[in-house]
Amino acid sequence: MLKRFFSAALLLLIPAFGWAWGVDGHRAVGRIAEQHLSRKAKREVHRLLGTETLTMVSTWPDEVRYYPDFKHTAPWHYVNTASGLNQEQYLQALKGQTEPNAYNMLQAKLQELKDPSKSQAERVAALKFVVHLVGDAHQPLHAGHAEDKGGNDIKLKFRGKDTNLHSLWDSGLIDYQGLTYTEMACQYDHKLPHQLVHQWQRTPMEQWFWESYQDSEKIYQEAPNGTDIDYNYYPAHSELMKQRIQQAGVRLAEVLNDTFK
Repeated sequence: MLKRFFSAALLLLIPAFGWAWGVDGHRAVGRIAEQHLSRKAKREVHRLLGTETLTMVSTWPDEVRYYPDFKHTAPWHYVNTASGLNQEQYLQALKGQTEPNAYNMLQAKLQELKDPSKSQAERVAALKFVVHLVGDAHQPLHAGHAEDKGGNDIKLKFRGKDTNLHSLWDSGLIDYQGLTYTEMACQYDHKLPHQLVHQWQRTPMEQWFWESYQDSEKIYQEAPNGTDIDYNYYPAHSELMKQRIQQAGVRLAEVLNDTFK
């Protein structure tokens, strides 16, 4: 009991920038994905997760990464590259990285999920990582610059408090809007045009990371180190935040539909 108490207390002390999209953002992605699953994918997800849901397991990789058995997974949550790359250079850098990162580990976990020779426990863990990493791929600062650790070294003030650019996009903007993950998913997924959803779902995985990288380039330019972020920042960027969470949700659903078809 005492050990569990200290483990829970440790999680409360974990800095916010470790949670891409924050808890509410990741769970909104999972909830949106659930609404776009095929019948077969829903059955397979239920068979693997039992009483758990995509919504609730979406944060599991962040929750366990600080324990000794999972510390090696910390680099799996992002892909950092140099600044100023064009699309060809970026895709070459993305595919050329051999160290574990969000791109190659997402591919690896998808293969594990599809592999019938893997144990139930291995496939469950793979599914949880797939749910989470698709969300990470759509957070712009998880495809940020290597030289500033994806914006963690860009120090800012937001609402009068010290923060950094990465943390602002992980959770600061989501917290600012004051919605629960259920409210986010409902509002974000409400009447999404079918044609737009289909367009997003046809986009190759490499493009997800390129989109995030392009967005991050603009975000860096707008908020250099030492910026005091004012009340104009949220309305200027809320639609981008919303779109990336929408895209992550519907693309996650398509990935799982394809995996279990």
